Amino acid sequence: MTNSPLLIFLICAIATTVTGTDHIVGANKAFRYAKNQYNVFQVNQTGYDNCTIDGATGNWSKGKDFILLGEAKRYYFICGTGGCFNGMKVTVVVHPLPSPPGSSASPAKHDDKSSAVTQVGAFRSRAVVLSGLVVYIAAIWFENFFDLSS
Repeated sequence: MTNSPLLIFLICAIATTVTGTDHIVGANKAFRYAKNQYNVFQVNQTGYDNCTIDGATGNWSKGKDFILLGEAKRYYFICGTGGCFNGMKVTVVVHPLPSPPGSSASPAKHDDKSSAVTQVGAFRSRAVVLSGLVVYIAAIWFENFFDLSS
C-alpha cells in the first residue's frame, strides 16, 4: 500500500482536528509520517491558508516528531512537500495553564460558577491528553497493521 503513510497522517490530522485541536501550554503535538515523502512546517495563518512555507518558524522531517506547544496561541502546521494542497494541514489552539484553585493573588469569594469552570477545565485537559494518546496508539496500530516499516 503506497498511500498508507498518507492515510496515517490524514487519520491523525482528522482525529486531532475532531478531538484534540485544543491543548494547554506545555503539551506536545505528535506528527507521524513517511520521512522521505513528507515533512511538517510551522507557518503563520497566511502560509496555512495558501499552503506556502514562506516565513516558516519551524521545520521537522524525522517522521516521528513531537512539537512542544510552549505558548498560548494558535499554531498552524502544514506538509511542505505539496500535501497541504490535499488537506495535510492542521491548526491547533493552545490555552494558558489554568490557575490552581486558591492560588490567586487576592482572596476571592467562593463561587460555584468558577468552581465548575475549574472542574470543566481539568476534565478538558484530561480529555485532550487522552485523545492525543488514542491518536498515537491508533497511528502505531495502523503502522503495524499495514506493515509500514519499509
